[in-house]
Amino acid sequence: MVEHMMLIHIYKITNKTIVMRTNNILIVFGLFTVVTLMAGTVNAQTTSWKAPASASTIKNPLLNDATAAKAGKKLYTQMCVICHGVKGKGDGMAGAALNPKPANFTSAVVKAETDGAIFWKMTTGNAPMASYKEVLTDQQRWQLVNYIRELGETTMSHKRKAS
Repeated sequence: MVEHMMLIHIYKITNKTIVMRTNNILIVFGLFTVVTLMAGTVNAQTTSWKAPASASTIKNPLLNDATAAKAGKKLYTQMCVICHGVKGKGDGMAGAALNPKPANFTSAVVKAETDGAIFWKMTTGNAPMASYKEVLTDQQRWQLVNYIRELGETTMSHKRKAS
């Protein structure tokens, strides 16, 4: 029988110590990335980080595409859970140490934003939220928008109108 070794990682982040027990290197890498990005912390999520009006005119080319939402869930699990949490409430492991706290995607504030505004924020970033313009393709960012829209929904069959 193959035994799995559990690794223990201890991180000191802005006067908080986080102890991680994991054998998943992606989580460790994600935490390292968040710490690296914390250099200029402006609270984009708890202050009014508003996308420009022009962002609201950006149309989601994958609107109501269930396949895109499924792909977005996979990306979300790989890249966003560490800060935004499994259910998108801004309560991920690394998010606890961030100031400002990550956005709660299930909140009325985020639900009221247009798909274009969310896409713009992912593309542009605002510390500690990273810009994903160079990391993810446009299609991948739209897939994430579709999945974020599903977070907190009571039914997966919810269809959005074009904004």
